[in-house]
Amino acid sequence: MSDNVSLPMAAIGDYEMVLPFQAVGIRPVVLNAASRSSFEQILEKLAREHYAVVFIQEDLFVEFQSKVEEINDAYPTSVLPLPGISGSTGAGLASIRGSVEKAVGMDIFVER
Repeated sequence: MSDNVSLPMAAIGDYEMVLPFQAVGIRPVVLNAASRSSFEQILEKLAREHYAVVFIQEDLFVEFQSKVEEINDAYPTSVLPLPGISGSTGAGLASIRGSVEKAVGMDIFVER
């Protein structure tokens, strides 16, 4: 049974990518070239504030992979990559494959 507790979610990235998330109740966190250097602090702050899910732009996911892994290991927050406006680089799918392989012990996405 659910205890009716709702944990917040956030999306971090470029203005054009994160703003639509606000329409469904997800907190948009806009990063521009100047604030990009503060990404690690922002991500850690959201994790400490008990955000359940933090969606991040795929290029940030790739650039700050070690910080993302640290947050995923140290907090109950799930950090998930999303393709940016320019499209996917494949990092999100690779991350999901790795997580599923870690959980089940094999790559269930392998094509035969």
